[in-house]
Amino acid sequence: MRRVREILRLKYEVGATDRAIARSVGVARSTARLCLDRAAAAGLTWPLPATVTDGALEALLFAGGWAQVGLRRKAEPDWVAVHRELRRPGVTLMLLWDEYTREQPGGYGYSRWCDLYRGWEGRLSPTMRQVHLAGERLFVDFAGQTAEVIDPATGEVRTAQVFVAVLGASSYTYAEAVWTQTLPDWVGAHVRALKFICGVPRQIVPDNLRSGVLRANWYEPGLNPTYRDLAAHYGTAILPARIRRPRDKAKVEAGVLVVERWILARLRHQRFGSLAALNVAIAALLVDLNGRPMRRLGVSRRQLFEELDRPALAHLPAEPFVYQSLSSIARAITGTRWNGWLFFGLKNRRGTA
Repeated sequence: MRRVREILRLKYEVGATDRAIARSVGVARSTARLCLDRAAAAGLTWPLPATVTDGALEALLFAGGWAQVGLRRKAEPDWVAVHRELRRPGVTLMLLWDEYTREQPGGYGYSRWCDLYRGWEGRLSPTMRQVHLAGERLFVDFAGQTAEVIDPATGEVRTAQVFVAVLGASSYTYAEAVWTQTLPDWVGAHVRALKFICGVPRQIVPDNLRSGVLRANWYEPGLNPTYRDLAAHYGTAILPARIRRPRDKAKVEAGVLVVERWILARLRHQRFGSLAALNVAIAALLVDLNGRPMRRLGVSRRQLFEELDRPALAHLPAEPFVYQSLSSIARAITGTRWNGWLFFGLKNRRGTA
């Protein structure tokens, strides 16, 4: 209120212009003009009566329908719902604003409406600000943390790797433990992840793990032939993230952190005698993870999955992809174990190993 009094004094006692008042008080010219307009609407004159305290002055200025500080004078939409709808294919801010104006004819104009949404969106975490279309991408990676499996007979401790897959639009998360990061486990984890989400996304975005990507290149990545065959079997595309571009796979980076904190941290005191027992415990915690509401959006991953991703996913093929090594192919052909001579013969006959 001290600045309000100074604005009124400079206007009515000194006769300064709005620009000079704003410069002197340290506010925008529009703010100074608004203050004078409110004072005129409230019937205030200068000098103010001694009985007009700061509290009374504030009440007079904000009486008669003036909006209180921090409150909007027009109805705003549910920004969480707007953010969710933007993940549907073909939905734009212009379309959502048009629907908003039909319900609120006296609402905000398009530019102001967009500014308000961007301001709300800016309070989200950086990974949540990215808009992923429903059914478009599945992000996959291995977690940095591992899990231990203890052989009950020998007491031997083996380290298991944790595979994580996250859908872009809903953040619906899958995790499982495998023994290694080699091609058989990498492919098998993909097959089980696609079965878990009951469909196939248009793209799968992995890190440049050697098991899947032989040559990292944004335009022509060199994919492992078996990994490429998996993509062809499911009718999807493999789009590896760029090297040193963590935001290309920010969704799974966040998913890995969630899995490490929500699942692996909760299992740290438990001992597992087999990989299957470990995966049973992971699956139980996955139900809780996908079912709990996300703090910013107020809905769970499962709700978003059922609403957004699941209807947009392509159908799974009739049979899952089956990984076959050279040794298993050799045994199927000859009934004997694979050896170097057979490998040489297959290469000469088919042109590939």
